[in-house]
Amino acid sequence: MEQWAEEVIRNARVARLATASPDAEPHVVPICFVFDGEAFYSVLDAKPKRVAPERLKRVRNLRANPRVALLIDEYDEDWNRLRYVLVLGEAELLASGQEHARALARLREKYPGYRTMPLEGALVIKIRPRRLVLWRATVM
Repeated sequence: MEQWAEEVIRNARVARLATASPDAEPHVVPICFVFDGEAFYSVLDAKPKRVAPERLKRVRNLRANPRVALLIDEYDEDWNRLRYVLVLGEAELLASGQEHARALARLREKYPGYRTMPLEGALVIKIRPRRLVLWRATVM
């Protein structure tokens, strides 16, 4: 991966996760995330939601269709500095285990708000990249 793309991923505080229902209806939500060099992780945290985590549309979509897109972008008023990383991959839900615990530790390290939030029983979305699409407006 190019260095500038690694910077975009490392510096981003939010990404957009796109899932699709069994009948191909798209659904996009903003997420907090971390990348460990091999996979992306996001937790279904304790922030207010309209339904229980198991009933969230993204969870129902992932159970039916694990293919996802994750967009990590960097905006600037100088449009010559626009850039993004589009991750096309497959997702799975982690409920426990060592990988789950490592993902939570990384998320707590990146996001101070997670340090005091109870996350131990929360589902974690793991995204394994199949393909990356890298784009930037100009060569910097």
